[in-house]
Amino acid sequence: MERRDFLKTLGIGAAAVTGVSIVGCDNTVQQSSEPGGTMTYRVNPNTGDRVSILGFGMMRLPTVDSQASAREDGDAEIDQDMVNRQVDYAIEHGVNYFDTSPAYCRGRSEHATGIALSRHPRDKYFIATKLSNFNPETWSFAAGKEMFANSLKELQVDYVDYLLLHGIGMGENGMAAFDGRYIDNGLLDYLKEQRAAGVIRNLGFSYHGDVAVFDRALAMHDAGDVHWDFVQIELNYLDWEHAREINARNTDAVYLYGELHRRGIPAVIMEPLLGGRLSHLPDPLARRLLAQDAEASVASWAFRYAGSFDGVLTVLSGMTFMEHLVENVKTYSPLVELTERQKHMLEKLGGDLVSYKTIPCNDCKYCMPCPYGINIPAIFIHYNKCRSEDNTPDVPAAGTDDRSEYRRQRRAFLVGHDRAVPRLRQADKCIGCGQCAPHCPQRIDIPRELARISEYVEQLRRNP
Repeated sequence: MERRDFLKTLGIGAAAVTGVSIVGCDNTVQQSSEPGGTMTYRVNPNTGDRVSILGFGMMRLPTVDSQASAREDGDAEIDQDMVNRQVDYAIEHGVNYFDTSPAYCRGRSEHATGIALSRHPRDKYFIATKLSNFNPETWSFAAGKEMFANSLKELQVDYVDYLLLHGIGMGENGMAAFDGRYIDNGLLDYLKEQRAAGVIRNLGFSYHGDVAVFDRALAMHDAGDVHWDFVQIELNYLDWEHAREINARNTDAVYLYGELHRRGIPAVIMEPLLGGRLSHLPDPLARRLLAQDAEASVASWAFRYAGSFDGVLTVLSGMTFMEHLVENVKTYSPLVELTERQKHMLEKLGGDLVSYKTIPCNDCKYCMPCPYGINIPAIFIHYNKCRSEDNTPDVPAAGTDDRSEYRRQRRAFLVGHDRAVPRLRQADKCIGCGQCAPHCPQRIDIPRELARISEYVEQLRRNP
C-alpha cells in the first residue's frame, strides 16, 4: 500500500488530518539469569518462552535526524542502519522481545523492525505486534484481517509470538469501541482461530482508559470465552497508587497488576519511565535517589521497580538512542530486584512528584499530526522539563524588590520554549478543534492544556 492509504486503514495519521524453554509447573512467571552478569529472563507459563526482562519497544525509533525528530512530530525518515545496529546489540546482549505496531512511527515501525530482525535466526527473537484498528472505518472483519496479514508481511514472518488487541478502553466510549473493534465483527474469534493454528502464539491486549473495559476483558477470561496469554499495562512507581490523582479517568497500576497476578496472567509493562519523566526528576527528588546509590542513574531505579514484580514477563523501553539501550541492558544484566523498603521509598517519591503538577504526556505521538501543525508532544515535554527544573516562574507582584530569580526562570523557559518548538507550531496556534484528544492514551484534555500553556507563555512575554 501507499503510506497514506496504509495510515487511512489504521485510522490514524492521514485520517486525522481530514527462544523457547521448559514450561513452568504452575501458572506463574518464573525467573532465571545466566551466570556472569548477563540478561535476566522470565519464563512464560503458557508457552515456555524464555523472555528477556528488557523488551525493546519499537515506537520511538531513531531517525536520520533524531534531534530534529524529537522537536518535530516524528515524521522524519527512520534511520534503518541505526535500527539494525541497535537490534544487533540487543540480541547480542540477550534482549529477545521486540514490540511494535502498525500505528508506530506513522506506519513505518513494523517495516523497519522486520528488516532488522529478519537478519537474525527466527528462534533468536519474539515479535509482539498489535491490531491497531482505531478508526471506526477499520472495524470491519475484512479490514482487521487485512491489517493482521499486512503485519505478517511487513515483519517478514509467517507467525507472531505475541499479538495484542491495541489500546482497549481508549476514547470517550471505550466499551462501545471494544465491541465494535473486536466482538461484534467476529474479529476476536478469528484471532483465537489463528492462535489455534499457530499463526499467533500468544494472544493478549494492551489497556488504556476505561477500567470497565479492562474488567470486562478479564471477566471474559474467567468465563472461558477467551484465554488471555498476557496483558500489557502501564506500571511505574508514580502510577502504582497515583494515576488517578493525575487524571481521574486513569487506573492505578496496583489494581491492574493485582487483577492480572491473582489470575496468573503474565504482565508486559509499558511506560516504566512515563515517556522519560521518571528519568528527569526534579532536583530535590533526584537527590533522594543519589543519596541511596551514588552510582545508579535515576532511570535505572524506575526500570528496577517495574521489573521487581514476580508477575512481570518483560518491561518495554523505547530506546531511540544507543546509549539508552546500553544502559538499560546493564540495568537488567542481571536485574537486582528492589527490596520492599526500596519499593515503598519510590512509591512515596512518586506521590511527591504529583505535587509538581506536570502534564501526563508520554510522548507517544498518538495525537499527531495536528491539522494546524502544532507540535503537541514537544510543547508538553518542554513545559514538564521546566516544571521539574523549577523554571516555570510566577509573574512577581508589583513592588517586589528582588526579581532576579524571576528573570532567570523566565529566560530559561522562553528561550528553551522557542528552541524546542518553532513559533508557528506553538500552543497559541491551537483553535480547539479537539481532533487530538480522543487518541490520547493518558486522556489528557489536550486543547485545554494547550490553551493554558499559551496563556502562560504570553503572560511571560508581556512581563519581562
